Amino acid sequence: MKTGLIILAAGKGTRMNSELPKVLHPIAGEPMLVHAMASGAVLAPDCTVIVAGHGAAQVEAAALEYDPDVTVVAQDEQLGTAHAVAQARKALDAFDGTALVLYGDTPFVRAETLEKMQDALTRHDLVVLGFEAADPARYGRLILQGDRLDRIVEYKDASDEERAITLCNSGVVACKSDLLFDLIDAVGNDNAAGEYYLTDIVEIARTRGLSATAVTCAEEETMGVNSRVDLAAADAAFQARARQTLMEDGVTMMAPETVYLARDTVIGRDTVIEPNVVFGPGVTVESGTTIRAFSHLEGCHVSRGAIVGPYARLRPGAELAEDVRIGNFVEIKNAQLAEGAKVNHLSYIGDATVGRKTNIGAGTITCNYDGVMKHHTHVGENAFIGSNTMLVAPVSIGDGAMTGSGSVITSDVEPDALALARAPQVEKPGMARKLFEMLKAKKAKMQRGS
Repeated sequence: MKTGLIILAAGKGTRMNSELPKVLHPIAGEPMLVHAMASGAVLAPDCTVIVAGHGAAQVEAAALEYDPDVTVVAQDEQLGTAHAVAQARKALDAFDGTALVLYGDTPFVRAETLEKMQDALTRHDLVVLGFEAADPARYGRLILQGDRLDRIVEYKDASDEERAITLCNSGVVACKSDLLFDLIDAVGNDNAAGEYYLTDIVEIARTRGLSATAVTCAEEETMGVNSRVDLAAADAAFQARARQTLMEDGVTMMAPETVYLARDTVIGRDTVIEPNVVFGPGVTVESGTTIRAFSHLEGCHVSRGAIVGPYARLRPGAELAEDVRIGNFVEIKNAQLAEGAKVNHLSYIGDATVGRKTNIGAGTITCNYDGVMKHHTHVGENAFIGSNTMLVAPVSIGDGAMTGSGSVITSDVEPDALALARAPQVEKPGMARKLFEMLKAKKAKMQRGS
């Protein structure tokens, strides 16, 4: 059966105390909304509808950046969860399949759990996701009769016996699309808040003789984010799970609790990650590499056998081929380094290509920006760039060429040539002693005057 996702993302998130819409606060480098979308995307949905409200334009931009095919609809007034789902009706008007309601601030529901809900829907008309809560607190309780879900009771309306139940409601619902909207039409707002609650569709379905059930998952999957404290806890939970998965897949982490991963970080087996490494979005590290301590990687690709760091920074567009060496306090941005190239110390390589087995000396800088435009630097194969060379782009260094230390290279260098571009050294015998004596005398005079 076809699947359509409805992701509710309209809440303001007052407790976040932020101008940023709640669902756009980041977990592991990406908005929590993207995490929710990614969870549902594993089901290969035929359509996805995001219901936005507060900061709708920002929410829409973030959703479309992740998936240009999503539909974003507006909930202009926040009148409850059933009202929010109802805003997706027009977008799903011609859709004939299962509708799955997810939440942009509940980003960790696993694909396997959603698949279990889909399977249960082959035997029931309505499926709700529940979890066993360690502290049920004020969650709504799922009231079951055998495997049949009878109703959902809100905490404030529950009896003492019902409050003792630890199976709680996550809010995630699966139902045939046309039936979902039909049930929502029957939801009223005769409650203290005057809102239309999605949970009411369970009792409405049962009164119509329809079958409802609950599928359960681990409590951590239903973790909601309503405050900065929740956000930190959600990020920590993601990091712990992601690190464990990588280690189970053959990645060595010397101090895993100090490594920070992005949602989409990919690391191959037999890679060693030293302490205090940060992975931003868009990083792929192939097998058998070493990422040394205190390095920061973002939007880059690191090939097999490469060594990066310590204290290195790889920025977006950095492409390291096999056996490349990037050393301490080196920054690479939008540059491709071929097999065996080395940039070992205190250098910036930006908007450049570096050929295989070329050595970039300490303190080298590609001067790529003229204040308005970025320009490209090309360094060929087996070249040797002397320490403290300034490569003023656009410029090309040929295969096998060499630059003298301290050179400022402003013109192309042909293959196998040595380029020197620095002022001649001038030596004045005895001048240093005379200069020091003059300066000391001046200082002493100033001190007497004070």
